[in-house]
Formats: sequence, C-alpha cells, structure tokens
Amino acid sequence: MSVKVLIPTPLQKFTNNQATLECKGSNVAELLQSLEQSCPGIMSSLCDDKGQLRRFVNFYVNSEDIRFLEGTETPLKEGDEVSIVPAVAGG
Repeated sequence: MSVKVLIPTPLQKFTNNQATLECKGSNVAELLQSLEQSCPGIMSSLCDDKGQLRRFVNFYVNSEDIRFLEGTETPLKEGDEVSIVPAVAGG
C-alpha cells in the first residue's frame, strides 16, 4: 500500500530535496518507520527521544489533523496523502 507524503522544505535535506515521497504503512506509526528507512535521520526531527511526535510538528491525513483522529495509530489506506507541517510561531 502506497501513501503520498508531503515533505516541508526544512526536512527536504533528508529526502534529497524531494517535496513528495511514496511510503508504505498501515498507520502513521508504520509510515514513520518507512520514512526513516528511506530517509535516515528524519525521525530525529519528527520525534523526541521517547519516540513521540514532537509538539511543533503537525501531521495531517487527507487534511485531517491526526491529533483529532487516532494519533500515530491513525489508519492509512492506498492513495492517502500525509502532510507534515511544522508549526510556525510569531510574535
């Protein structure tokens, strides 16, 4: 099963400057593992030392925030689109 992952510019250094990737996973947690295998080092920017998603990185599955779904257990299906969106702060 293939899922399209949209990579933000700051993380494209891990993806050879690719803005989109095709990855596999039946849920977001598996997708993260697949992403780390394809792009070694990217997990350190997405997850903390305990393996939890960092607070300032948001994940959307088909435009739905996974925090309001099932978090990293949010199921994925063929053709889904996952967006990784770093939080932006201002002042």
